[in-house]
Amino acid sequence: MTEITQRRDWFWLIAIVMIVAAAIWIVLNDNYPVRQGLDLQGGLQVLLEADVPPEEEVTLDDMTAARQIISQRVNSLGVAEPLVQVEGQRRILVEIPGIEDSQEAIELIQETALLEFVDTGAQPLLPGTCVRTSLNDGQPSPCEEEDGAAANTYQTVLTGAALRNATAQADQFGQTYVAFEMTPEGANTMSTYTSANVGRFLTIVLDKRVISSPRIEAVISDQGSITGDFTLEEARQLALQLRFGRLPVPLRIESTREIGATLGQLSVQNSIQAGAIGLVTVLLFMLIYYRLPGLLADIALIIYALVNLAIFQWLAVTLTLPAITGFLLSTGMAVDANILVFERMKEELRRGSSLRNAIHAGFERAWTSIRDSNVATLVICAILWSFGRNFGASMVQGFAITLAIGVMISMFTAVIVTRTFVGLVIGSAAQWLSDRSWLLGA
Repeated sequence: MTEITQRRDWFWLIAIVMIVAAAIWIVLNDNYPVRQGLDLQGGLQVLLEADVPPEEEVTLDDMTAARQIISQRVNSLGVAEPLVQVEGQRRILVEIPGIEDSQEAIELIQETALLEFVDTGAQPLLPGTCVRTSLNDGQPSPCEEEDGAAANTYQTVLTGAALRNATAQADQFGQTYVAFEMTPEGANTMSTYTSANVGRFLTIVLDKRVISSPRIEAVISDQGSITGDFTLEEARQLALQLRFGRLPVPLRIESTREIGATLGQLSVQNSIQAGAIGLVTVLLFMLIYYRLPGLLADIALIIYALVNLAIFQWLAVTLTLPAITGFLLSTGMAVDANILVFERMKEELRRGSSLRNAIHAGFERAWTSIRDSNVATLVICAILWSFGRNFGASMVQGFAITLAIGVMISMFTAVIVTRTFVGLVIGSAAQWLSDRSWLLGA
């Protein structure tokens, strides 16, 4: 081994030990539990209904848009895998895995904020005031039920559906605020209204409670800001609610109930058993067929599985049967990468190359094949994730995410971990192993 190669391998060995230690800490930490999906453990079912007068029409497009927004808000990273679907003309069914406390689910769903810009004329309102707006005139609002009273009915100028984006920012004095951008239609409405009402108050209301009640100082068109006594975290949370909370219709919670797992306990046990048998078979195949390199690859695969589990727990990935399938599929790709490397090494040894040269050539020449196949898989994962996000197929999202995570980790373990182990163990004993080719599976 050259001195540079040896230094590189020792550097990576130290890095691998640190990564494994961090993964073990996460796996054993109670703050990062394994989250199971609806099909494995059940959860809570919440039925939402449009909170508008019976005579007011609610279109299918509005309910479909609301479903997508709720799905994105509850599943903002694509890892919680809730079931969100439209039922009838005015209802949305939400099923959230792993939640036993109904109040927790209600708070989670109600974070899908209904933002309104309300005309309060010459009267500013204090933050936190419960407001009845024209969107639910005649219907009690949630905050009115809590407070027992609400401010007079005010005209809603436009809703959060007119927002394009919202971000938390800070000015030069460190004051935190939420900057927002309007859609073209929203900008036209805002421009027309503010140009005719300079000096009056346009109150910003979130879920029927006042956030801010600023005076209109100038004409607002495509951009604006929400100011208040925000901390940075509160501003970020509000911006997140606004981005994923542009509900076209207000919704109220009609009912909640617990639901059981869609897969029976026996099915879950059989699935786990089948997966364990498959993994053990793969490890034995690598050990028997490739001998010492296979043993090193097995250690790398165990590290691969450990790092995968740690990342799943760290990101709070919900493990459903499709998500587990994505992980197992990526495990097969990790094995394929090692097979490509070892077969390249054996070809070089048959041509008469030295063991050190065979190791170098094996990894170098296999890398392009590993890279191209994994990049193609990642592209497919991106397509599947986009499909699941746009059409509410959360389990497709979960499959795509676990497969993508597994593929990226498999590239690391096959190219870095296995190469480091092979370089330090086999490369250091190259002379001794040259007369014992059976240990190399050659």
